[in-house]
Amino acid sequence: MEKQKIIISKDLHHSLTQAIDEVKHDLLFVLCDETTERLCLPVVSDYECMKDAKHIVIPATDSHKTLESLSHVWSELQRMGATRHTLMVNLGGGMVTDLGGFAASTFKRGIAYINIPTTLLSMVDASVGGKTGINFGGLKNEIGVFNNARSVILDTTFLKTMDHENICSGYAEMLKHGLINNEAMWAELLNFEIGNLNFENYDYTGATNSKSQISNVKLQLSNLSRMVADSVAVKERIVTEDPTEQGIRKALNLGHTAGHAFESLALERKPVLHGYAVAWGLIVELYLCCVKTDFPQDKMRQTVAFIKEHYGRMAITCDDYPHLIELMHHDKKNQGNTINFTLLGDIGDIRINQTATEEEIKDALDFYREC
Repeated sequence: MEKQKIIISKDLHHSLTQAIDEVKHDLLFVLCDETTERLCLPVVSDYECMKDAKHIVIPATDSHKTLESLSHVWSELQRMGATRHTLMVNLGGGMVTDLGGFAASTFKRGIAYINIPTTLLSMVDASVGGKTGINFGGLKNEIGVFNNARSVILDTTFLKTMDHENICSGYAEMLKHGLINNEAMWAELLNFEIGNLNFENYDYTGATNSKSQISNVKLQLSNLSRMVADSVAVKERIVTEDPTEQGIRKALNLGHTAGHAFESLALERKPVLHGYAVAWGLIVELYLCCVKTDFPQDKMRQTVAFIKEHYGRMAITCDDYPHLIELMHHDKKNQGNTINFTLLGDIGDIRINQTATEEEIKDALDFYREC
């Protein structure tokens, strides 16, 4: 799999122009959803490099990360004359980069694509690492392929369009990266005042907000930008070592075996943002870490307290346990009839291919409900 180029951009126009110029192509397409069409497409549509781009728009939210949306993208590419030499730019959150990457990877047996993630979650998770796909049969990311984007352009300017809930969603993946990396990164993430992050209501011209308010928000955004770069570096290092998830890349699944089960259950009730499900999954799996791999209880409780404060919890009862466990059985890391987890012996001490019995999982779900 060809290595992708990660660009931490401070000049989006220049970065995008350079990334497009590096890929020989006949036609240029840009894929976005209805939200990024409104909020983010105007940022790039006037660039000289984008003036001839053909637009494809799909419905927003993860509930539309479906075969129907995928088919629409294929149909639009076909209708507007895309060839094997066409280039597609995916402009949006994780739903757009996942689905768009899959569409590009399969149309004409594969066309080149560039990701421009516009949410914190997609910057630190979905757009980096070559995983593409769609939800299917009520399960998250059930169908997809590994295929890297030619370039991933990270520009935190887009975070100004995000609400607090979506900032929190992406931050959960950053917290996971801190847990699998080192104690200094984990501590910084726990101490960062995420509760004050809400960029969308600020007028950066100074018309409605004071200079001190604007200065504070800019400082928060600058600090967050640095932390995003650190978080992406953790994922990039692991993905480079294990591009197709045969070994250490499974570290990135910390919190996700239980998290995807929460997310799939929520799809049957009221959908939740991916990062919230991952945060709840971290509670379950850090409990298993304490029980099975001697993870320090004080660090587990500090992390759980942070998650409780900023993410609340999904209301479940013991009657939901069998279904949640059934959903965990569908996790792609599993082999045979065992449920496979990534656990930690300590922060940065990664233990892949760990299993747990149904009784141990029920105990962890009890802890989740009671804590």
